[in-house]
Amino acid sequence: MNIIIQSTLKTLQKTQYILTNLSNEQLSNTSVSPYYSSIGSHIRHILDFYGCILNKDLKNRIDLTARSRNTAVENCCNLAAEYLNIIIERLKDTNYNVDDIVMVTDDLGLGKIEMAYTLAAALSQANSHAIHHYAIISYILNGLNISLEDSDFGYNPTTPKKAIQNN
Repeated sequence: MNIIIQSTLKTLQKTQYILTNLSNEQLSNTSVSPYYSSIGSHIRHILDFYGCILNKDLKNRIDLTARSRNTAVENCCNLAAEYLNIIIERLKDTNYNVDDIVMVTDDLGLGKIEMAYTLAAALSQANSHAIHHYAIISYILNGLNISLEDSDFGYNPTTPKKAIQNN
């Protein structure tokens, strides 16, 4: 299995951990300022991003703006876990050539544009994107007074361990 796929699966294990340790009420709680978003909305967003990549068409086109946005996933740990498992199984079951060129459609703020990526670059972006959202989830968890037994949750793998331990 490719190292990028392995890294992605390792990152997504953190979503499994969250979902097994939260209630539906905690998952959907929107009481933490300043954005009043829920842990579930961030998890759904992470999974939608991967879903877009995995839904590349036969012409190797990926549309990052074509997210499913199934809000039921944001409110139910079981539905979120089912969605996560679909993403994980699709990553495991397919033999990806990560060097393939894919055309990625995204909206960077000025309307949709199409850009050439490698599949590796798209998956790498999704992995970093997930970690970024884990940092936001960590902030929400803190606001809800929920602690996880994962000292590097929400930290990029390149963050020095000393910095993680001091926080």
